[in-house]
Amino acid sequence: MAPSTTVSQRKKIKRKAPRGFLKRVFKRQKPHLRLETSGDLLVHLNCLLFVQRLAEESRMSAFENKCGVIKKEHVQAAAKVILKKSRG
Repeated sequence: MAPSTTVSQRKKIKRKAPRGFLKRVFKRQKPHLRLETSGDLLVHLNCLLFVQRLAEESRMSAFENKCGVIKKEHVQAAAKVILKKSRG
């Protein structure tokens, strides 16, 4: 059998954190706050982890209600669950 003639063309996707935007927001909201150089990346990572967890909880809430579409109510219920877990 002849080897496959198709070659997988994987493109490396560069996903960068919006560092300039984050620094501007920090300067506007908290001008006295002094972050180390990678502090903005840690904040961005924390935000991404929160959004991922919110999406998973929302999906589970929609599944419990036997709904195929995630609605606003599911996201709000998931946010309440996440806040309860983080506080206690």
